[in-house]
Amino acid sequence: VQLQASGGGFVQAGGSLRLSCQLSGFVVHFYTIGWFRQAPGKEREGVSCIERGIGQTYYTDSVKGRFTISRDSAKNTVYLQMNSLKAEDTAVYYCAAGVTETTMKEERYDFWGQGTLVTVSS
Repeated sequence: VQLQASGGGFVQAGGSLRLSCQLSGFVVHFYTIGWFRQAPGKEREGVSCIERGIGQTYYTDSVKGRFTISRDSAKNTVYLQMNSLKAEDTAVYYCAAGVTETTMKEERYDFWGQGTLVTVSS
């Protein structure tokens, strides 16, 4: 069971990036997939998640209207489209999987990817 996060990079404020979370060893539709981020010197925080099965989504307030989470079952991949990026979005982004309802509680996620760095210049 593995999650591979990718798509991070360097972008100017106002730009866009799309992060991907490729799952292997299990089916994306059966797991709630969450995106978390950790900025330098700060604790990790939940950003967004998409619930297993029904696909209900959640966004933390700071990214509502700018980020969109989606799921491609055929590719066993979850995406995080990030638009109108701000300097404060700079962080290492992690994807995680858990058999859980819609939640950003880290303890509900059993499997974690390695993280991908997003740097937004102001």
